[in-house]
Amino acid sequence: MFNGFYKGKRVLVTGHTGFKGGWLSLWLNRLGARVSGLSLPPPTHPSLHEIIKSAAFADETECDVRDLNALGAAVKRLQPEVIFHLAAQPIVRISYSEPLETLHVNAIGTANLLESVRRSELPCIVIIVTSDKCYENREWEFAYRESDNLGGHDPYSMSKATAELICQSWNKSFFIPNPRLGVVATVRAGNVIGGGDYAVDRIVPDCVRALAANKPIPVRNPSAVRPWQHVLECLSGYLWLGAKLSQATKNSKLVGPFNFGPQTSSRQPVSRLVTEILKIWQGSWEDKSDANSPHEATLLSLSIEKASALLGWHPCWNFNETIQHTVAWYQKRHTKDGADMLGFSSAQIEDYAKCAKARGLIWTNSV
Repeated sequence: MFNGFYKGKRVLVTGHTGFKGGWLSLWLNRLGARVSGLSLPPPTHPSLHEIIKSAAFADETECDVRDLNALGAAVKRLQPEVIFHLAAQPIVRISYSEPLETLHVNAIGTANLLESVRRSELPCIVIIVTSDKCYENREWEFAYRESDNLGGHDPYSMSKATAELICQSWNKSFFIPNPRLGVVATVRAGNVIGGGDYAVDRIVPDCVRALAANKPIPVRNPSAVRPWQHVLECLSGYLWLGAKLSQATKNSKLVGPFNFGPQTSSRQPVSRLVTEILKIWQGSWEDKSDANSPHEATLLSLSIEKASALLGWHPCWNFNETIQHTVAWYQKRHTKDGADMLGFSSAQIEDYAKCAKARGLIWTNSV
């Protein structure tokens, strides 16, 4: 897979104790990479990190990306060949109560990471993970493209748009002119779901907590439409972009932002997501809409035309398959005593890769 690019590579994953960072680290380990994780302690308990930590990492560093000196020292020590930057404050509603922390972590933390690479003059590939919410949301039916305006009504969205602008600036000012530095790209995904996410104020973890406690699922925004995708979908895009960037020059069209979203049919309201979950895990839900709650986008969709045209990348699992694999993970962990969740998580990666190969997705074969 991925042209065998990651075998033997030194790869740094920031935010490795989080949901997406954990899955990415486990997949990289299975691809033969030497994975170093850099992050604060796991943000939730339970967590995915506690399942995979014994198997996924060659090295773990506890570090706050807001600390430039500590981050710079870690990057210099690790000498990564590829960096995936996922360390972030990822929750929209938390950004209303902690706007400055959100800005500092998501924007200044990104600048610190790029500055650490620049000061060490590492010729590595840097992929910065931002968000589909970095776009100026006009609540329209059209899918957002990489060329659309950046913006942000809430502090979280603003911080991710700011991180995008920081990447553009550092790339143009420092990375492209310096032949000793590598390339920088940014990636934007849809509403990512999958096993191992226990964050507050996210609908799937809210479902799991309620179902496990035999309580109704509280749904804040049942009519909000989101591009739902399994975590492995966007990660396959990140990994494929990294492999392709290894062959790219600094003036390549691959150096820049990319959307990695789901199939159009996966653009569904929250109520549909919850209904599909309840078809597999018996329970109920209740409408907890509040007209006075903080603003969140109502309509959101991503165009993947650029990823398709330049990378040949396409999503694999449809909406129902995404729900089935997500619920299967949580049911395995929370209803089966003594379940081997490391083995089950690894098996889900293999199942996804086999499905992608059967459907002819380009990253599954050397090209």
